[in-house]
Order: sequence, then C-alpha cells, then structure tokens
Amino acid sequence: MQRKKPPFRADHVGSLLRPPALKAAREKRAKGEISAAELTAIEDREIDNVIRMQEEVGLSAVTDGEFRRSWWHLDFLWGLDGVERYIMDQGIAFAGVQTRAEGARVVGKLGFSGHPMIAHFKFVAAHTGRTPKITIPAPSALYGRSGRGPISEAIYPDLEEFFADLGAAYRKAVRAFADAGCRYLQLDEVFIAMLCDPNYRKTQAGRGDDPQKLAEHYGDLINTAMSDIPSDMTITMHLCRGNYRSTHMGTGGYDPVADVLFDRIKVHGYFMEYDTERAGSFEPLRRMHKDQTVVLGLVTTKTGQLESKDALKRRVEEAARYVDLDQLCLSPQCGFASTEEGNVLAEEAQWAKLRTIVEVAQDIWG
Repeated sequence: MQRKKPPFRADHVGSLLRPPALKAAREKRAKGEISAAELTAIEDREIDNVIRMQEEVGLSAVTDGEFRRSWWHLDFLWGLDGVERYIMDQGIAFAGVQTRAEGARVVGKLGFSGHPMIAHFKFVAAHTGRTPKITIPAPSALYGRSGRGPISEAIYPDLEEFFADLGAAYRKAVRAFADAGCRYLQLDEVFIAMLCDPNYRKTQAGRGDDPQKLAEHYGDLINTAMSDIPSDMTITMHLCRGNYRSTHMGTGGYDPVADVLFDRIKVHGYFMEYDTERAGSFEPLRRMHKDQTVVLGLVTTKTGQLESKDALKRRVEEAARYVDLDQLCLSPQCGFASTEEGNVLAEEAQWAKLRTIVEVAQDIWG
C-alpha cells in the first residue's frame, strides 16, 4: 500500500537540473549584470515551474530543486556561524574530473543564528499542496570533505569540542526548519557512504583518523541534529558515493557501516544508492529493524538511459528477499544536479525517470 507520510513509495533525493534561464541569470549576477533582486525573481519563477513539474509527474514530496544553490553542501555550511567560503588550492577529485576549488573554512566558534534556507523552504511550502521537503548536508560534510586542515587550531585545538559545537549548531538548524513548518528534512550523507570504500578508509587512516570511529562520530552528529524535533517530523538520510557531472568518488558495499547505519543512527528512513554494482548487494538490508524504511536508489541520475519498469520491479523483488516489501520505497540513486553544473542528461530524461519511478511504485504498492 502507498505511504501517507514520508518517505513516500515514489520519492526523490532533491536536486534537479537547472534550466538554461536560471543558469544564464546566475552567470549575469556573478558578472554584476543583474541585481540580487532580479536573480531572486528569476529563481522564484523557475522554482514555481519545477514545483508544478514535480506535481505533474505524481511525486508526493516536492523540493525547490536546490535552484538557489551552487553546491549541495557548501551553500548551507557557509551560512553557519564561524564558517566562511574560501578558495582552495585545488578541487575535490572525482573519477577523471576535479570540482571547482571552493571550500568551507572554520574561522570562529560554530553556531546557528538563522539561515537563508529557512526562507527557501517557506517559499516551497507556500507554492505546493504536496509535502515540501528540504535537503541539507549531514554534519559530517564540514569535516569529511577536507579533514582537519580548514578547521582553525586556534579556535578548536581539540576536535571533540569542534564536533560538540557542530552537533549543537545542527540541532538548532533542524529545529529552526521545524519551527518554520518543515516536517520532511533530508540529511545528505556522503562521508559515511565513502567509508564503504577500502581505499578511502585507507586514506582516512593515513591522515590519522580511525574509520570506524569516524562513522560512529558522524552517526552521533546526525542523532544530535535531530534530537529536538517535533514528534511528527520525518528525518531521512541520503547515502551517496559522490555525484558531480555524472562522475563518482567511491565504491564498495554497505557492510562496513551497516552497524552504524541501522543500529546507531536514529533517522526515520534511508535513501540508499543502488544503481550500479559499486554499491554492492542488498544483503546488508538484513540488518534493518522492523520500524526502519529504505528508499532504494535503483534509477541512475548519471545517464539519460531510461530503466525498464520490469527490471526495476525485479530489483525491488530481489531487495524484498532481505527486508519486508512494506519497508521499501523507490527513488533515483542521487540528485540530478548535486552542483549547479548538473549531470550529463537532458531535462526530458530527468522527468521520464521520475515518472517511471511513480508508475513502478504504483504497480508494486498499489
């Protein structure tokens, strides 16, 4: 049967391909050719359009496509007290490509005293009759992306204090979204998923971190972030091995982090990448508890090739050998545009994939 509360049987991760008009407006704003107010007006128009499209394909949860952001994570992190934007020596390495060289640097005590994304959520809520959803990076993004380097040792000589302040800032942020009416919030968690990759674990150990302790730290930060939410709020976690211009960062099944995911973290649902063999088998889903829900990311956002409905149904059946069918939902494996550049596929393909997810979910769950 269909679900009346999130995550929904047919759901999506959040980011959507930026329309040409929006990309052009952002470029003009960067060159000073239009005002901030003019850019906002164009963003408002394009977000209103993309909300209508999500409703038309049949999605129960809608987002703003992350249209007001440049990155899935940095725009949020830059809005925390004590964090500033800076230009790094080089970008982050993905498979065969590097990102833009922008980063987040900790230059003061971490805190939360308001954020532009609260208003971004309110705009979506005011423009849809469906469930409005906001996505923000999981707390691990501030440490996992670059490690100790960008965190001031003068401000935080002790990393335990850094993690404590980070958790407290996130608790206030999540509560602020709740107070603004948000009842569906997603934490995008790359760095626990990256700990599935043996090479990445080796790299973390090489810089002095214990991979298992890192996973536990990151899980505890998520629990702290959601420790002051109302009883009717849903928090989900999206697990991703990297998504930039249709490339990835990591590979490896969920086994190394399954205990942290299912026994330690208290989220209400998991969006789990499962579009390629890079994510391993469904077997770790055996570890799920009866009250947990997983949204299977079986549809890739990295290419425009449309998955067959029969193939998707077979994959859901395969997953149902390890966990009850009633605990399963369906989505793309990631967003379509984790950064404003977007993945390498056409908007028509994006909407065809989302429509297919809705139709397959209807066929399976009624």
